Amino acid sequence: MRGLLFALLFAGAGAHAQTVTREEGLAAWERIYAVASHPRCTNCHVGAQQEPMWEGLHYKAGTPHGMGVKADGSRIGAESMPCRTCHVTAEGRNVASPAPAQIDDAWRLPPVEMDWLGEDSASVCAQLRDPERNDGSDIADLVVHLETSAFVAWGFAPGPGRSVPPGSVAQIAADVDLWGAAGSPCQ
Repeated sequence: MRGLLFALLFAGAGAHAQTVTREEGLAAWERIYAVASHPRCTNCHVGAQQEPMWEGLHYKAGTPHGMGVKADGSRIGAESMPCRTCHVTAEGRNVASPAPAQIDDAWRLPPVEMDWLGEDSASVCAQLRDPERNDGSDIADLVVHLETSAFVAWGFAPGPGRSVPPGSVAQIAADVDLWGAAGSPCQ
């Protein structure tokens, strides 16, 4: 009976059942940062400036979202022009660029504390492992977010004519889990 219990516990433990080295954690972090620093992610992970970006996505560096869009304090543009004005429904999910992107959720920007546009690897790493600076998430919460967010899913399948970060939702979630199991090391 004890052997069966041990086998069941070990089988369900994922990366945490293994001994994960710092080097493995750092390698996972490099893959995480390659995704987090991709314009598909950084253009929405903006802070107090309240302005989503279009840089790096067939646009030059530093190109703000068109039409003077601001997220405002609500992060959905409710105080000026709501994101849903153009990002209306999931019915057009796979529309080609430059049509507005659509998902199965109300379009909005991440919380201000999740700003990492233009930040280097060490800064983003320190931010993501700090619940005070990552919207109150521990590693398990970050993995769940990656696995369940309509925004993350869309980022890896944004429709024709749009660039995609490296990997997949499953790969980034597994890398965050591995990185956490290694103690969330930063370089």
